[in-house]
Amino acid sequence: MITPLSHNDRQSPDPSRPQAIVIGAGVGGLSAGALLAARGYGVTIIDPLDAPGGRAYAHRQDGFVFDAGPTIITAPWMFEDLWRDCGGRLADDVQLLPCTPFYKIRFDDGAWFNYSGDRVAMEAEVARFDRGDVRGYRSFMEESRRIYEVAFEQLADQPFHSLTLTASVLARLVRLGGYRSVYSVVAKHFKNERLRTIFSFHPLLIGGNPFTATSFYCLIAHLEGRYGVHYAMGGTNALVQGIANLVRRNGGVIRLGQTVETIQTQGRRATGVRLTNGEVLAADIVISNGDPATTYGKLLRHHPRKRWTDAKIARGDYSMGLFVWYFGTNRRYDDVYHHTMLFGPRYKGLLSDIFGRQQLADDFSLYLHRPSAVDPNVAPAGGDAFYVLSPVPNLAGSTDWQAMAETYRQRIASHLASTLLPDLERHVVVSKVSTPLDFRDRLLSWQGAAFALEPKLLQSAWFRPHNRSEELDNLFLCGAGTHPGAGLPGVLSSARIVDGLVPAATTFTARSGGRSSP
Repeated sequence: MITPLSHNDRQSPDPSRPQAIVIGAGVGGLSAGALLAARGYGVTIIDPLDAPGGRAYAHRQDGFVFDAGPTIITAPWMFEDLWRDCGGRLADDVQLLPCTPFYKIRFDDGAWFNYSGDRVAMEAEVARFDRGDVRGYRSFMEESRRIYEVAFEQLADQPFHSLTLTASVLARLVRLGGYRSVYSVVAKHFKNERLRTIFSFHPLLIGGNPFTATSFYCLIAHLEGRYGVHYAMGGTNALVQGIANLVRRNGGVIRLGQTVETIQTQGRRATGVRLTNGEVLAADIVISNGDPATTYGKLLRHHPRKRWTDAKIARGDYSMGLFVWYFGTNRRYDDVYHHTMLFGPRYKGLLSDIFGRQQLADDFSLYLHRPSAVDPNVAPAGGDAFYVLSPVPNLAGSTDWQAMAETYRQRIASHLASTLLPDLERHVVVSKVSTPLDFRDRLLSWQGAAFALEPKLLQSAWFRPHNRSEELDNLFLCGAGTHPGAGLPGVLSSARIVDGLVPAATTFTARSGGRSSP
């Protein structure tokens, strides 16, 4: 078990190494920093929070541990490869537990669907809803596999910096139907509306509207079926602590509670960063794990930009916001599963309210996370740790979250009490809420959007902020807002891309005699 890291590193990276500064200690920034430190860079990661994690931070109170954000781990081999390439072994630091089923899905009238990677069990579940759609399930999973083999296996770890490459790739993706939405592909295979909901909701896990997200994200069904859904004992933040340790084992430094105010530039080069306390740190390369809109619109507001101008940033379509209630109870609810999706009475109409009209609806759909179902370390004995997440409009909408947060929490609590968690409010002993205001103010997310740019076709691949900045030669981007997108596999892939783009450390050693060049 890894001890949580919340202290600030006091040492500095080896000054004889070329210097890399990483802005943000989220999973993408930590992973990029760990890979570069293993390659010989002196890595400094800077983050305003008091512990690593970013969106994958952990809240800890009175013996309860709440993952702040991602809770679903797919493609565990990507973490195994990260540990290997940084001189470690994942199994020595983190225990991953497979989840069976992946989720339990509850409809508003009380009907349930158990979603798993077992094809026989899944066909039986589909047949319970509509026997005629079993054939559609088989054909959908085959289409998901085909999309996965191109969009994930061939393209997710490739940089999209060339229009020529993009044109050739898009031709392949058009043949796969990338111009269609996830929902339209699912609807082609399933006639039953509930099954259409079940097999199309996955883009919401990465900030997309199933009715507008590119059908590339149909690959998630095959990805989950092939590699499973896993939980890290201690919470997803245990993975974060493990990656932070990989950074430190290879000589990197993580400076917490410090905020980058400006990326310093000279011509087309980033020369380092200036912190809000006035300190200036020099660097050979700079990597931003922050929201690209914040990176360009705030950290580079002084720099003349050709592509990511203020006007272009303002025209972007950003993901929905999230309302998250973290709560601990002094009793256990052992009939509640680890991962539960609770769909409300509307699907398309609710998503139109969130993404289109950007208004807070009276109804909602929820994701309920109960890690204490499998992990005794996240709650005191006899208690349960929960978080419940509701997609809501981002701050481009007009909701006054300071006034609305408690009212909305009470509405969610009432719904949970009437469905899955009887007498809930009487047993809550720890409570904390997070709204789009927290994403904006605490995580520095543009418009309080939980996943940066919405994953639509013309905001994907080449159309997304590039992993090598278009504005500066030695500025690189990783994380949810750049290619390939949000979700743990996406941000890990972005770190891999950056690692492949950054020149060898010896390039700078030969040029500067072992000293970083300002």
